[in-house]
Amino acid sequence: MGQNNEGLQKEFEHQWQMITRGAIDVLPESEFEERVKKSIQTNTPLRIKQGFDPTAPDIHLGHTVGIRKLRQFQDLGHQIVLIVGDYTAMIGDPSGRSATRPQLEYGRIMKNAETYQDQFFKILDRNKTEVHFNGEWFEKMSFADIMNLAMKFTVARLLERDDFEKRMRRGIPISIHELFYPLMQAYDSVAIKADVEIGATEQKFNLLAGRTIQEAYGVEPQCILTLPVLVGVDGEKRMSKSLGNYIGIDEPPREIFGKVMSIPDDLIYSYYELATDAVQEELEQVKKRLASPDVNPMLIKKELAERLVDMYHEKGSGRAAREEFERVFSKKQLPDEIPTVSRKDIEAWGLNPEQLYLVGLISKSKMAKSNSEARKLITAGAVTIDGERITDPDYEFSLSKGTEPVLKVGKRRFLKLIG
Repeated sequence: MGQNNEGLQKEFEHQWQMITRGAIDVLPESEFEERVKKSIQTNTPLRIKQGFDPTAPDIHLGHTVGIRKLRQFQDLGHQIVLIVGDYTAMIGDPSGRSATRPQLEYGRIMKNAETYQDQFFKILDRNKTEVHFNGEWFEKMSFADIMNLAMKFTVARLLERDDFEKRMRRGIPISIHELFYPLMQAYDSVAIKADVEIGATEQKFNLLAGRTIQEAYGVEPQCILTLPVLVGVDGEKRMSKSLGNYIGIDEPPREIFGKVMSIPDDLIYSYYELATDAVQEELEQVKKRLASPDVNPMLIKKELAERLVDMYHEKGSGRAAREEFERVFSKKQLPDEIPTVSRKDIEAWGLNPEQLYLVGLISKSKMAKSNSEARKLITAGAVTIDGERITDPDYEFSLSKGTEPVLKVGKRRFLKLIG
């Protein structure tokens, strides 16, 4: 019996070390420990929940901080339950927002959700994962059900949120539907009977609300685990699709590699720690090398970029992306494959190849989202034609027959014009 208890204790210590590694909050800690011990003793997996709102088609590296933690739970034998927020996405999580999110059309949400489901399983084991859309329960709720849910939480409690409090102080409107978001996320935990919910630190209010709502519906309240927020490639704000500072895991190897190379040096270690599968010994080596004056951080960043590409694409893709990056940016050569556009295409866009308006070309070829963005890129010195920098936003040129000039916009966008 003593040996059996010893074995259970060893298993608990192993699991607890894995579960808490890299976590910020583990709440309530003693309750969480007891839940894990009971799971081991009864051989009953815990139900581990995380929700994702498909507000854009890409899952990015910031999301993978949580998904990789889910994989650790999965490897420990626990049941992962993913919630795809087709209904919560219509509101949009107000966490960390300084204004109301624009509402997305349901059709766009569902298209994004399709790509999410493919991308989840680049990390998780599909056969050991439950996936639910929260429309499964929300579309069946009557108005009386919604009022009953609203009765479980007070306005005063909702307005304790940092983001709501700041917006009220600044006189920025808060729509009533935004107040429902934490209640809806919390009700997801009721619907699937979550034992544990994980999320980024900014999600702490929503996760704790889940405990309150579960108790109100007679469900044992979940424990919560929060994880660090990954800073985006701008080096300032959290990685976010809406801010455009993200690295999508489904992006081409060249794009992932180039974006990683653009992060500030002081983010290299946190990307290794939060976004890769590096073990503790490797992390210590990275830290030591970054502190050494004899090691160029650029070298470590290239290794990081190569590793991240290989994590989400075929092995060897990282090396190929690195070689292309070095050829294009270090040796100022062109990539092997460049998209092309012909005179016919240019004419079909309503542009004149003999008097080609550069702003219109950049916008029509989707190298910028709009004419105004194209103008900003040109004036910022981010546009070249055959290596010659163009800074005049009114620049026009003739695409002569027989020529093949290469247009470059930013660091990674190339277009060959076939004259």
